[in-house]
Amino acid sequence: MTDQPDRPETEGFLRDYLQFLLATASGLASHPFHQQAAGAGVSVAEWRVMACLWDTDGQTITELARLAQMEQSRLTRVIERMEKRGYVTRTRNDDDRRKVYVWLAPQGAEIAENLVQRAKVQEAEFLREHLTVAEGQRLKVLLSKLIHSASKDNPDAIRRA
Repeated sequence: MTDQPDRPETEGFLRDYLQFLLATASGLASHPFHQQAAGAGVSVAEWRVMACLWDTDGQTITELARLAQMEQSRLTRVIERMEKRGYVTRTRNDDDRRKVYVWLAPQGAEIAENLVQRAKVQEAEFLREHLTVAEGQRLKVLLSKLIHSASKDNPDAIRRA
């Protein structure tokens, strides 16, 4: 066992590091729903794609990669897997063959609808368990404001592996 300096619980870099706090909160909030999605046979990556298409069906691969926060090459593999499972369809733009649009197939739309409803319930339960209604609403407002402001200068930074 290594000797660690004694520090009060309130000290330490990570306890006050925004990126760590956001990632940890995201993991804690997401984990119960990700288990539900897995129980429905849907991976986290597939769920991200379904949620993005649920909001706006018929998006380009480029836009989906940004919204789903995946590298485009990884997203393409996820889309191929989803297409084989009958969850999505792809179409090429007639004017620009490089552009590929992704649409929820009927089976994918049915699964997405169910998962969106389950995600809403899980989110409400998570917030109710850990925050007041006002705190939950304020947290969402502040995060939305932060995302909007930070993405103005660097919209590509939203993407991650």
